[in-house]
Amino acid sequence: MVAGDYYDILGIPRNADDKEVKKAYRNLARKYHPDVCKEPGAEEKFKQINEAYSVLSDSQKRAQYDNMGHDTFTNASKGSYTGGGGFGNGGFYTDFSGFGDIFDFFGSGYRRTGPQAGADLLMRMTIPLEDAVSGTDREVEVMHTEPCKACDGTGSETKKQNTCPRCGGSGQMRQASSSPFGQFIRMTTCSQCGGRGRIPEISCKTCRGSAHARVKRKVTIHIPPGIESGMRLRMEGYGEAGDYGAPNGDLFIEVYVQTHERFTREGDNLGTYIEISPAQAILGTVVEIETIDKRHIEVKVPPGVQYNTSLRIPGEGIKRRGHPGDLMVRVRIITPRSVSAEERELYQKILEHERKGNGKKGFFSGIMGKKKEKKS
Repeated sequence: MVAGDYYDILGIPRNADDKEVKKAYRNLARKYHPDVCKEPGAEEKFKQINEAYSVLSDSQKRAQYDNMGHDTFTNASKGSYTGGGGFGNGGFYTDFSGFGDIFDFFGSGYRRTGPQAGADLLMRMTIPLEDAVSGTDREVEVMHTEPCKACDGTGSETKKQNTCPRCGGSGQMRQASSSPFGQFIRMTTCSQCGGRGRIPEISCKTCRGSAHARVKRKVTIHIPPGIESGMRLRMEGYGEAGDYGAPNGDLFIEVYVQTHERFTREGDNLGTYIEISPAQAILGTVVEIETIDKRHIEVKVPPGVQYNTSLRIPGEGIKRRGHPGDLMVRVRIITPRSVSAEERELYQKILEHERKGNGKKGFFSGIMGKKKEKKS
């Protein structure tokens, strides 16, 4: 492409349709507008963008441009094309249709006027699994701002406020600047009243006119049963103090639940395990366990239980919303590393009995037989 080619300026292919032309123009105009872009050469770039768009957005001019070429067209246009928006000698016009979003772009960061609500606070708290299961109340210390007692949160010794003389009570300052489009009006927060629109009649000596005081308070927080890590509790009004006449912010407590050495959590159920011997697994047994709230209950293990079988104890899980979960007890069968002589003799008799099987294949021989069949 020729240097300065209108398609090149807008960054579009020669077969771009009208929507692509308009989209490219709006994006570039927003980026290089002199009131936004302060880079060297931004104003000249902005002029080139408008010149390119004025031609490529007009089907008749675009056809002539494509047929004549860039240099021939631009030289001819200086004498033959005239328009109402011209930047210098280009003789082109500027299309303002659909350009309103640029003005929205400038206004997107305004602070609203009037008394401002207080900011929210966030605290993080770690609790044991026991407290997450049954719920609890915790007392915490919160450092936040409150309305100054000396001036009742007005910031004024006389407890009276006057209209801000700088902004006239609007809380905003108007700043006008010129641009190729005309005059731009920017609204900024008033530096004297901070956007409130009012100032103390006489600044309070205690809070120095801020209307706030930094204090430490003890707050009791109710942690409901079933809370999970990452959940947040909201304490309305316990955040930072707002402006005079505006509400306080809120305090958010982000809760993290510690892991437990014996219990795990599975939704509203709790999980734990018991260890039994091979003899107990074969014959069945009753095992006493301690629940997470330190009570002792009995777990009945049925005869012939298999390793990692999960036994359900109803109602011993998370006590949430009146529908408690269950306690899932997994069975671990532990083979002893060493046995007494008497125990060894008994195990030997069991093994011999399994091998003989009273003329039938024993348990282990059956397993070995299956393995041999698979290999053959």
